[in-house]
Amino acid sequence: MKVDFNKNNDGLVPAIIQDAQTKNILMLGYMNQEALNSTLDTGKVTFYSRTKKRLWTKGEESGHFLTVREIKVDCDQDTLLVSVIPEGPTCHKGSDTCWNTENSASYGFLTELESVIANRQRNATSEKSYVASLFEKGINKIAQKVGEEAVEVVIEAKDSNEERFLNEGADLLFHYLILLRAKGVSLEDVVKVLEERH
Repeated sequence: MKVDFNKNNDGLVPAIIQDAQTKNILMLGYMNQEALNSTLDTGKVTFYSRTKKRLWTKGEESGHFLTVREIKVDCDQDTLLVSVIPEGPTCHKGSDTCWNTENSASYGFLTELESVIANRQRNATSEKSYVASLFEKGINKIAQKVGEEAVEVVIEAKDSNEERFLNEGADLLFHYLILLRAKGVSLEDVVKVLEERH
């Protein structure tokens, strides 16, 4: 890995710290060659502190170390992306990130859809929606819908109409998310099982 520490007069490069699992950005620090060497040698993220004017390993006082999984250098060779497993909160103020955000996994639109489904379940008695009506009918009806949609996906997989196949796949995924919510689990729980199997 070739890093250009001479681009700036201070001999430092930014090091963006990212959670290896959630892909959330946890913090930003700076490294010089010595800090990078220490990080590579120990497997724990070490920065150069611009205020203390010395190396410091994240977690050396708190015990909240950042264990390195991978380090990448950008196209200009002057910024590092450090993929880590955090041991506790990252920010010195006690939050998960230095932006005071929760370090939870997000699956983009699917996470947003889970939130909508959860809201419809909470308001099932007062809201008129398809999802609310399924929660009103109970787990058996929801499970039946997942089975029906799964069969429809199989049928469409054997045909050559891609649009219908994709629509049935979307229906299956949507109803599966409803079933997960009805069972009190989340997509993240399923992903954890897949990760353990991997």
